[in-house]
Amino acid sequence: MPELPEVEIQRKYFNSTSLNKKITKITLQSEEILEKISKKKLIEKLEGEKFTETRRYGKYLFSHIDNESWLAVHFGMTGKLEFLKTSNDKPAYTKLFITFSDETHLAYTSIRKLGTLTLTPSVEKFVEKKQLGPDALDLDFKTFESILSNRRGTIKYTLMNQKIIAGIGNLYSDEILFQSKIHPKKQSNEITRENKKKLFKKLKEVLFTAIENDSYLESFPESYLIRHRNKNGNCPSCGTELTRIKVLGRSTYYCPNDQSPK
Repeated sequence: MPELPEVEIQRKYFNSTSLNKKITKITLQSEEILEKISKKKLIEKLEGEKFTETRRYGKYLFSHIDNESWLAVHFGMTGKLEFLKTSNDKPAYTKLFITFSDETHLAYTSIRKLGTLTLTPSVEKFVEKKQLGPDALDLDFKTFESILSNRRGTIKYTLMNQKIIAGIGNLYSDEILFQSKIHPKKQSNEITRENKKKLFKKLKEVLFTAIENDSYLESFPESYLIRHRNKNGNCPSCGTELTRIKVLGRSTYYCPNDQSPK
């Protein structure tokens, strides 16, 4: 599933390909991705307008439209954007196809049907309605420390819950915890202040590293869990075989030697 880094990369891609171009046609291949908006209204709001700026909050991409609306995109498990110079190249699994006045196109594709599109009057109202926690990259240590101190659940749950902290999912929560040497089932409110500081630092570091490397796994540092995170993987630090468990129904990898539950 695209997490904060992937969505930020998509935002930059959108900016470099699709801003300030008049939208001449909207083709919606699947209405199942629409959230609380009709196909007719979406087309009416988008056709004839331009995307003028973008923002990202958590795992959501927002594109501002001339008419003071924002298109909110959630990528689900497999969603992504593809810019095209000809309609003949329309990719498989296209859900939304945007044609611009210069005859270029932007496709929103998704193999699975878990992504969503909707319109919102502002990013702030959308965030409030969805009850999203603070964006992971905008989070300050004081807020982070308070969040952990008041949570009785596991740290993995705290990091992944979008209503607590927005933007982190299964993959990067594992990496953040590995880099911090904290067990994924450690209770959030039992983490020492020293380890909270380390965790906060690694949270930012991991997310920025992912963005800087365009989320291309082979470009991550060799010391990162993400390059070894598989059934037969070994810890890049000590060589111990990684342990795989389920947390919140998601496969979770950690080093039993470096990430002690104590």
